[in-house]
Order: sequence, then C-alpha cells, then structure tokens
Amino acid sequence: MNPLHASVIDAHQHYWRVQRGDYGWLADAPHVLRRDFLPFELDPHRAAAGVTRAILVQAAPTEAETRFLFELARADRAVAGVVGWVDFEATDVDARIAALVRDGDGLLLGLRPMAQDIEDPHWLARPELDAAFASLQRHGLAFDALVRPDQLPALLARLEREPQLRAVLDHGGKPAIDGVAGFDAWAAPIAALAQRSSLQCKFSGLLTQLAPNLPESALAPYVEHLFACFGPSRLLWGSDWPVLTLRGDYAHWIDLARAYAHRLAPGHEAAIFGGNAAAFYRLAPTSHPHRKEITS
Repeated sequence: MNPLHASVIDAHQHYWRVQRGDYGWLADAPHVLRRDFLPFELDPHRAAAGVTRAILVQAAPTEAETRFLFELARADRAVAGVVGWVDFEATDVDARIAALVRDGDGLLLGLRPMAQDIEDPHWLARPELDAAFASLQRHGLAFDALVRPDQLPALLARLEREPQLRAVLDHGGKPAIDGVAGFDAWAAPIAALAQRSSLQCKFSGLLTQLAPNLPESALAPYVEHLFACFGPSRLLWGSDWPVLTLRGDYAHWIDLARAYAHRLAPGHEAAIFGGNAAAFYRLAPTSHPHRKEITS
C-alpha cells in the first residue's frame, strides 16, 4: 500500500486550554466552546472514526500558544505535526520563524496568521508581509490561509506573486451558507483561485458555516463547487474539532463528508481523507517519536 494512503488523516483540528488567556476570540464565542478541549477528550472520537493521524492547528495569535501545541503534540500519539502562528508583520519575523522551527523539533509543519480577524481585505497582499512569506518558504513550511470571502482576491494576488508557495485554503474559504446571496460572491473567487494557482483546499468547517435555520442539504452546492474547482487531488478532509461541535459530532461530519466524496469523486476517497494531507504537509511515515503523557 502507498504510505500516503495508508491512514485516515484529520487535516485540521484544534486543542485549547482557556486559562492560558490568549484565546481572546472565545469571549464572543458560543458558551459551549469556552472550556478546555484536550487530547484525552478527542482521542476516542478519532479512533471510532478510523482516524489515525491529525494536523493540530493554532487557535490563538501568539507564539506561546504554538509552543503549547508542541507540548500537546508530543503527548498525543495521533498528532503528526502543528500549524502554528507568528506575527507576519514583525521586523524580525525570520528569526521568530527559525526559533519556532527549532523549538518544534520536527513538529512545525506550517504557519497560519489569523487573517479572517484582520479588517483590511487586502492584508495578505501587502508588501510588508513579503519577508514572512519568504522565510516561510525558506524553512520549507506550508501556509494555511484562514480568510473571509472578501479576502480571497488578496490571497490570489499573493499566490500569483509567489507561485512556489505551498498553500492550503482553510474551511473552503468560509462561505456564508445562509440561503441568501452569498454563493456567487464566494464561488467566483474560489474558481479563480483554483484555476490560477496551485492552492489546495480543506474540506472542513462547512457545517458551522451553515445558517441555523437551514438543513444540511443546503451544503450541497458549496461542496459540489469545491469538488468541481479543486478536484479530488487538491482537497484535504478535516474535522475542525472542537468548533465542529457547534453543529454536529465527529462521527457525523466524517460520515457526511465520506458520502459527498463517494458521490462526487468515487475512487478518490483515500486521497481526500489522507493521502493529500500527507503529501501537502510532507508528513513522515509515522508520527513524531518523542512523546510524553498528558491527561488533563
């Protein structure tokens, strides 16, 4: 068996410990998310779903949280690596990235600025970020693009300037699935990104973009558009746990995603649910070997 297709990989999940104090966005989040979410809670759900490896993604805009995730990754046998955070506008950004690479000791796979929380829709295209993107590529790291639909053109501008950048779009570009007028404003830039760049896309986070009054069937045109634009070779399934719990549980989302993949890309499920993530993040055949136990 091809090692890239040997396991199911969750390409996007989170952990957090509220008492750290660097999750400012939790103050306005639904109450059910304002508690700790740690490995001991997720592990049985992943195991039941047949998920053997995972990518742990930052949830706070601090380097300290990234180092905290390194600790959790060393404790969680399923975590293959971490997508961390660094200040892309820092004048010493290259030194900061180098320090995270060193401290991760093989665990740092990529970086994710929380662009969706930045008001300026053109932020990603700013020349002030050029040094950060150059450093990212110099260190062989991936770029996770967490953006709103109005930021998609700036992402395309960045990717067209830097065609060698290894980038993935988080949560399908976070469309507002509200049954109103959001589809066209999202769909056109998504198609342009897929056609004019090598961007890959996470098949994740869509359930929680769904308006509360709409049935799950309202996801269909959005999922179909992602499959049509990116194809099965550029889609990576992710859970977005624990944000996922706002709308469903781990088992339900992976079953729903598998049903879509079976309908829209039959025969390519192994790639979408593992192989593409392994290739994109350049995962070693097994998870990081240096582990210590953590239970709470």
